[in-house]
Amino acid sequence: MDDDEQNMRINRLKLRNFRNHIDTEVRFAPHINLITGQNGSGKTNLIDAIHYLCMSRSFVASSDMYVPHHDEKYFMINGDFEGEIRASFKVSCSYSKGDGKKIFVNDSPLDRLSDLIGMVPVVVLSPEDKKLTSEGPAERRSFLDSLISQISPKYLRDLMKFRKIRKQRNKLLQEFRGSLSMLKTYLEPWDEQLTETGASIIFKRFEVLEQFKRYLALQYRTISELKLEPTLEYQTICEDLSSVEVIRETYQKLLEDDFEKEAEREQTLTGPHRDEIVFYLDDSELRKYGSQGQHRLFSMALKMAQLFYYTDQLDDLPIMLLDDVFGNLDQQKIDVITETLTKHSGQTFITSATDRPFTVSMFENKDENAWYTVEDGKVSTKY
Repeated sequence: MDDDEQNMRINRLKLRNFRNHIDTEVRFAPHINLITGQNGSGKTNLIDAIHYLCMSRSFVASSDMYVPHHDEKYFMINGDFEGEIRASFKVSCSYSKGDGKKIFVNDSPLDRLSDLIGMVPVVVLSPEDKKLTSEGPAERRSFLDSLISQISPKYLRDLMKFRKIRKQRNKLLQEFRGSLSMLKTYLEPWDEQLTETGASIIFKRFEVLEQFKRYLALQYRTISELKLEPTLEYQTICEDLSSVEVIRETYQKLLEDDFEKEAEREQTLTGPHRDEIVFYLDDSELRKYGSQGQHRLFSMALKMAQLFYYTDQLDDLPIMLLDDVFGNLDQQKIDVITETLTKHSGQTFITSATDRPFTVSMFENKDENAWYTVEDGKVSTKY
């Protein structure tokens, strides 16, 4: 590890009634943390709990209500963190079926769950990532929104504001029963807010993706060891993305042009909520023509690119979570990824159902790295 760089890290995790874990406490190593165990033993639960403390939600479950252990009505997660900006702090997440979810930082409740985003930057690499390249544009927008929200509180505020405005605007389009000219008048204040916020979102997406392309290209070439050139194309409401003002003016004109269509369909048809990011290998569109192997490597490259993009953008190095991603990879690619993560100074968590391909020599430095095993929700230190 490089002492010049400060990594955000979690030192201790405590779980109560969290999936398989009735009462679990683990102290983690500052660099590489390997967690092995059979499927269903509770190893993914550990890193999902860390994700809760970073992003206020699971990366596995669709709803908090499915998370409490068996018949329990609540769960609790506590984590002790340290980093460059905040020397040491505690984050807690509690959920009960009556009160819902609450997040606490140093025992003080957060007014909004969104205030947690970016406090502990995190990147997750999991088998679910194949959806990023193979499924519809909503998956890629979600990835992009999460990517930017952790480094830009303003972007997250704009995003939440835009969703609220669009919801209200759609409600007006659905419920208004007067003339079209009257509807147009009522829409004007909403349109002004929509174009202002939407243009800001689009400009930030463009700006980040222009930087991110370089990280993606490097990581794909590193992991795949192929000479194919990965690229991405950002498709939005206009081609001229030179300034927020230019985008806003284009957006305004498109709303005017689409007014009758929107009135007929009773929904907002134009804006960043319809954006698409198209991935290519050389000149072939990945979603249409990519093999399964290419999809898998591309989605892994996206997340590794996110790790290194954050490393350059943030004061604190992010926490990296890898959930059972080595199963379908050949040894050479596994070696490339593990070597990359070993050289990276940030704290990393790797779950695996098998001890292959990890060697005891990786864990000789007990001050930096640790190997845990999980069985029926019980955690033991192996090395």
